[in-house]
Amino acid sequence: MKLSPFLAFVTCLYFSILAQGQQFQKCEKDAYPPDKHMEIPVYIVDLDLPPLQRWAPLMKDKGPLLVDLVDDVKMLITSLVGERVFEIIFNSLSKVATTLPYPFYEELVGISAFSELPLSIVTLYNIFYEALTLCTSIIAQDPNGQLYHGRNLDTGVFLGWDKKNHTWKVAEKLKPLTVELDWKKNGSTLFRSVSFAGYVGVLTAVKQDKFTFSLDKRFALNGGFMGLLEWILFDNYKQSWVTFLTREVLETAENYDEAQAKLSKTRLLAPVYFILGGTHPREGCIITRDRDNSNILTLGSQKTGSGSWYLVETNYDHWKNPPFFDDRRTPANRCMIESGQKNASLSLIYNVLSTKPVLNKETVYTSVMDVRSGQLQGWIRQCPDPCWPW
Repeated sequence: MKLSPFLAFVTCLYFSILAQGQQFQKCEKDAYPPDKHMEIPVYIVDLDLPPLQRWAPLMKDKGPLLVDLVDDVKMLITSLVGERVFEIIFNSLSKVATTLPYPFYEELVGISAFSELPLSIVTLYNIFYEALTLCTSIIAQDPNGQLYHGRNLDTGVFLGWDKKNHTWKVAEKLKPLTVELDWKKNGSTLFRSVSFAGYVGVLTAVKQDKFTFSLDKRFALNGGFMGLLEWILFDNYKQSWVTFLTREVLETAENYDEAQAKLSKTRLLAPVYFILGGTHPREGCIITRDRDNSNILTLGSQKTGSGSWYLVETNYDHWKNPPFFDDRRTPANRCMIESGQKNASLSLIYNVLSTKPVLNKETVYTSVMDVRSGQLQGWIRQCPDPCWPW
């Protein structure tokens, strides 16, 4: 039987990994604190400025890197949906931009102007979450009820594998675009996030003394491209773009309960996992979303494992076993249990997120958050060989 090029690639890669012994071996204990040179640079997004101007300083610095990335993003989405569907989507992107709620259209126009990229390309870049990202998120509660939150953001799988350097092309190009954003309103910090230059949604964030947040991709039959095609072909605007909704929640929600309600009840364009942490004991949850419904797993709802004193979410429903070829959940659970609640801290979460294959070749950055202090730290990651590709 002749294998397709894609299946042949995956098969060869899989057996080469097994041959090198690239499997879970031990929990990292001393990865934290990371080297200073791995820290992510900080930029300000001033929400008091007109939307057209908010991203000018950042795009002045990072715009050329964004130009270098966009062709790879186009290839990624084409590989996922096929050329015909991609043409329908791409030819409609300028129209899609005009239908986005305020202030997103205006901000994309500004980014287009400052980066000198067509608006259609900037729009494509801003909806790529709806295509593919793989992630791991963890919340932990210490014996005193203090909550800690962290995440790995992984992306770029199955596109541009560099055989010489053992890296994913898109993941490597996103690393210099990774930034920490200080979102200011009326001269004060409203929230902080880790994001990519030119990306106006929110993937990872902390709102001091209110809540912490991250999201992970969820795979489902009625997924993001179905919602996108509904938006384009049928003018179905009664749904929210995932990362635009999360930014709205960060800007407007004043507490954990309000954030949870908005994230669990709003109709979405794509399925997703929202991981939310609050300020009080047991205020932590995984919100498993399809486009209309939700399932919520909370801290303290389970006697052991995820849902007890900690939560772990990768990219699979918590009530199902992850697939054998992408099981980051089991090593993360094992390391959390091995360390125990008495050691719950930002350093524990960083160490677990640094354990292979939780850390892998797709990992672009790791971030940790403390809701009480408003602390958010992010670091660019490298996974030295032997290392799992995803």
